[in-house]
Amino acid sequence: MKNTRKTLTVCLVLCLVLLLVSGCGGGNTPAKKDQYPSKPVNVIVSFAAGGGTDLGARVLLPYVEKNLGGTMNVVNKPGGGGWVGWTELLNGEANGYTIAYVNTPNLMTGYLNPEYKRTKTVADFDLIANHVVDYGAIAINMKETRFTNLKELIEYAKKNEVTGSTTGVGSDDHIALLRINKALGTKFVPVHTKGASDGKAGVMGGHIDLYVANVGEVTVPHNNKELKVVAVMAPQRSKFLPDVQIFDDIGAKGIYSWSARGIAAKKGLPKEVLAKLVDAFEKGMKDPAQIKKMEEMGLEVKFMKGEEYSKFLKSEEDGVKEVADLLGWKK
Repeated sequence: MKNTRKTLTVCLVLCLVLLLVSGCGGGNTPAKKDQYPSKPVNVIVSFAAGGGTDLGARVLLPYVEKNLGGTMNVVNKPGGGGWVGWTELLNGEANGYTIAYVNTPNLMTGYLNPEYKRTKTVADFDLIANHVVDYGAIAINMKETRFTNLKELIEYAKKNEVTGSTTGVGSDDHIALLRINKALGTKFVPVHTKGASDGKAGVMGGHIDLYVANVGEVTVPHNNKELKVVAVMAPQRSKFLPDVQIFDDIGAKGIYSWSARGIAAKKGLPKEVLAKLVDAFEKGMKDPAQIKKMEEMGLEVKFMKGEEYSKFLKSEEDGVKEVADLLGWKK
């Protein structure tokens, strides 16, 4: 009887020890680290809500979420040609819980412009993937009578000042207007705004003459007859706006403009976090349903990652350097 009681006592003591050990961290099994993502990921869009970047982000992110296994929130931070949002990203932690859309050429003009004295460059970002390459376009108010097509617009602008919206100094829209002025002798005057939606509102309200934006920002308002697109700045006509002229059609060859929009984080992400983000974005961007929704808005998905994306951004930087004189930069 005594032996039985002694055995029971030993068993109870052992059970208590095991419970205490398991409660303190699982004995010999090390405590698991939090799996990424363990909280929502903020995705900075450095332009106003309603523009091409914002709309594309809101279409894409649900597809990324299901592959990442966590919630993603769009956070609009307009201003500074995109650099309000990118500065916030670069001033934060490199932990994968804040990432951002990065837009060209705005990203490069923001640090190549000597006036700003910025020290951060594309090298300060961990590149995740490119999402869209969106060609430039020009739209006018539906009630416009001074010019109703591209040829009439160019002829009018050679003799008269014509205002055109941009998403900021050094943006693709700004550079496009300067290039057209240099090539064709027009008198386009850039009007800088915080985002494409502001430019659209300005033209619809009669305060700005031209909505200079991108195909993805003009296709829906054109189809809804809110605005009339008179030109696309691409080597060939857009599949989204096949009836709209390109500059080549009127003999003004080589006038092209585009904005590339990709995703990046602050340099220094843990390798496993970066790899998980790249994988989730790649699967989301290649999802046929996502591609279809993007095309319905006139946005063409152009997925790039790794070395391909890095080389592409280097070529974008070189392209900005070539127009430094048009932007009036002084070293």
